[in-house]
Amino acid sequence: MDDVLVIGANGKTGRLICKILEQADHYKPYAMLRHESQANYFKNNNIKTVIGDLEEDFSHAFKHTDKVIFAAGSGGNTGDDKTEAVDKNGAIKAIDYAEAAQIDKFVMLSSMGTENPSQMKSLQTYLEAKKAADEHLQSSQLDFSIVRPGSLTDNNASHKIQASERLGKFGEISREDVAFALVYCLNQKHAPKKTFEIIKGDTPIEEAINAF
Repeated sequence: MDDVLVIGANGKTGRLICKILEQADHYKPYAMLRHESQANYFKNNNIKTVIGDLEEDFSHAFKHTDKVIFAAGSGGNTGDDKTEAVDKNGAIKAIDYAEAAQIDKFVMLSSMGTENPSQMKSLQTYLEAKKAADEHLQSSQLDFSIVRPGSLTDNNASHKIQASERLGKFGEISREDVAFALVYCLNQKHAPKKTFEIIKGDTPIEEAINAF
């Protein structure tokens, strides 16, 4: 049984990740929350929590962790300073803490467009922050998978996607399918040290990722 620290657990995708992990036979989720007031949902679903602020020292959250999913984000209504603090600096700290703790696998929720942030002016600051975090993870000593989904929807999971290092097109994908893909990548045999894009498609998630 692997303990999985979910950073950004209280977000829409984070909650789905925690639910999938809780129902899995071989994972136990630990939801990292910024405030104790966010804990009731997780306690009601028998999910353990740890309090940690991405803008502060949260190294304590890694003490009893085997693997990590980073699914945190500053949100669409925040300024550039918060994007820098959370999506870039917070992620980089998480990577450094994970490396110090010698965790087995770090799975990063990134975004399509990260490779060339200047091509999407409205999201440039966000994508530049994600790019910096991705590059920091790629240059670390950690085993990792970096998953870059298209536009997220709240549709139910289809359990089918398109996946490639570079898809060459944009598209949508449900948050739930993204959550399943992130959890699948926790296995060290799945997409080791790979960075890839995903959108909705016709191939089962496992098959699409295993094609790497």
